Amino acid sequence: MQLFQKFCCWIAKIVHLPEQIIRFLIIGGVNTVFAYCIYALSIFLGAHYTLAVLLSTVIGTCFSFKTMGTMVFDNPDNMLIFKFIAVYTGCYFLNVGILRLLTMVGVRNLYVAGITSMLLVSAVSFCLNKWVVFRKKDKIDPTCPNTR
Repeated sequence: MQLFQKFCCWIAKIVHLPEQIIRFLIIGGVNTVFAYCIYALSIFLGAHYTLAVLLSTVIGTCFSFKTMGTMVFDNPDNMLIFKFIAVYTGCYFLNVGILRLLTMVGVRNLYVAGITSMLLVSAVSFCLNKWVVFRKKDKIDPTCPNTR
């Protein structure tokens, strides 16, 4: 964990972004790839996109809670799972809505639509997780000035 934080701090200094954003991008990227693989596999197996998104959201939520809480937001409180589930439930409906909109405007490739939707929902997810679920006072790590 400490090596991961040092790596993120180093990247944050290079790209001039807050370390927490770097951690979110890395951990969120892993979580997103994991969830997208479940989504794509479900589509490949013939599931409707709403079921595919539901499966990827439920399984992804279980996978993401601890990684996001501990590695991104530095908050391992297990009682936050309920807020986390509420955020992911909202993200599920947002994801399905975006997919529906994309298919209505003519995007026929559900794999491309899925990636597009997940990228948009990921941005919303970061904000909601930071300010609603794992909210706590900002703390500044003296070893990395870009902690916020």
